[in-house]
Amino acid sequence: MAASSSAAAVSLDAWWDDVNNSPLWQDRTFHALAVLYGVVAVVALVQLIRIECRVPEFGWTTQKVFHFLNFIVNSVRSTVFVLQRNVQLVHPEIFQHVLIDLPGLAFFTTYALLVLFWAEIYYQARAMSTDRLRPAFYTINGVVYTIQIVLWLLTWWKPVQAVIILSKMFFAATSLFAAFGFLLYGGRLFLMLQRFPVESKGRRKKLNEVGYVTTICFGCFLIRCVMMCFSAFDKGADLDVLNHPILNFFYYLLVEIVPSSLVLFILRKLPPKRGIAQYHPIH
Repeated sequence: MAASSSAAAVSLDAWWDDVNNSPLWQDRTFHALAVLYGVVAVVALVQLIRIECRVPEFGWTTQKVFHFLNFIVNSVRSTVFVLQRNVQLVHPEIFQHVLIDLPGLAFFTTYALLVLFWAEIYYQARAMSTDRLRPAFYTINGVVYTIQIVLWLLTWWKPVQAVIILSKMFFAATSLFAAFGFLLYGGRLFLMLQRFPVESKGRRKKLNEVGYVTTICFGCFLIRCVMMCFSAFDKGADLDVLNHPILNFFYYLLVEIVPSSLVLFILRKLPPKRGIAQYHPIH
């Protein structure tokens, strides 16, 4: 029995190695990711156009910027995966890291914007000042991008394993920070809506919307954090190489494609044409 189990494990390992090293599997997997990202990008763009046609007089609201950033992130991801083999040949190698990491940072900014929107709603409902929220959002994003640029430059200057690990751990930390943001402000808004004394269909819908989106986004950023930690210390979990196509497929499916698709579906409702005090232009 032990010999049979050992033989099965060896056979599975051999099959896994064959899949990972197969150019056909690699191309099909990355092209499938490109198609999926392309579909999400188109959905975000269509929704952005629908919102703009509905309320053009409000300029660049938080909702419009959120959909625009979704379109940009998914479009860039789609393009990178279509050209994945060419990306792997780019030199100096630091530009490969930039092409792979930058959309992830933009994904962080996109969903941090949603946390900001919820924080503003929560603070306004509690009659608290929101003056510091937007500057804090810009400051946090500025710090995150600055640190990442410094890490890219360090990787370019001295591409040792310690710097690469530090860069991945920083990415894991930003993901954990985003997960905490959703848990904090999504949870606060959910509890506030739950305690709201007036029962209505609109309240129940908003309660479900906040609950679902908080759960989805908290989960996807937490999974990203855990996977980046594994990727930093285990070569077998490296997400930046061609010869891990199946791992890449499920990683990007779970941390970006499925969450983005679900959130865009949940937030598909168009704003009313008039009297929408909660939609503020971006200044």
